[in-house]
Amino acid sequence: MKKFRGVFIKNDNEIGLLREANRIVAAILDVLGEHVRPGVSTMHFEELAQAECRKHGVRPAFQGYHGFPFALCCSVNEEVVHGFPSTKRILQEGDIVSFDMGVVYDGFYGDSARTYPVGTVSDEAARLIRVTRESLFEGIAEARVGNTLYDISAAVQRHVEAAGFGVVRRFVGHGIGRSLHEKPEIPNFVPRGMPGVPLKPGMVLAIEPMVTVGTYEVEILADNWTAVTRDRKLSAHFEHSVAITPDGPIILSLSQAEAARLAG
Repeated sequence: MKKFRGVFIKNDNEIGLLREANRIVAAILDVLGEHVRPGVSTMHFEELAQAECRKHGVRPAFQGYHGFPFALCCSVNEEVVHGFPSTKRILQEGDIVSFDMGVVYDGFYGDSARTYPVGTVSDEAARLIRVTRESLFEGIAEARVGNTLYDISAAVQRHVEAAGFGVVRRFVGHGIGRSLHEKPEIPNFVPRGMPGVPLKPGMVLAIEPMVTVGTYEVEILADNWTAVTRDRKLSAHFEHSVAITPDGPIILSLSQAEAARLAG
């Protein structure tokens, strides 16, 4: 494994292991999505995630990471990221719920996130989910050799803000490999006065837009983990782990179901 400006460059074998780690994450998220409905507690999804990790023979990546107590980040409505699953939090018709899941497979990390509607949601909530997901793919399209990191950032920001939504600044994407969070950080906005890191073959990036209906400013709740929008308006979150190759970006965490939707 080589380094470029502090960023680990993966070889084909390492990318293969990352692909398998992320394939498992995608499969777990597929299972979680099948259970999203009104009346289900968010702890049910934690239990499912734990059971799926055992089934696939992998370790939950988040549990114990800097003291995080769960396998799954489960964030509802105004919760942006790092929400705690709970037996007391019951999904209601019209909610939106974000799942952020990671695993460790043979020493390599997988990481991906999706936001789901719970039953029938408002037009605003549906549009937020759609635009956030679209912004992720706009960013991925720019993850090409010859571009810089901030080409990804600019594509995400442009798509989100054109739709009238906000881009969270406090949390960003990241490199991924033998560690969950590696260099470089990948903001979903373009920082002023800073050059973007050139994209090179072998980089693997976890790109993850977090998008809000109102302000992009967030607060951390008393559990010291759950981030919520300061104005308590809705937030959505999508994430894919992506390998940079000479032939373009490869989405490592794309499930078969999602690949079929994109192909259709």
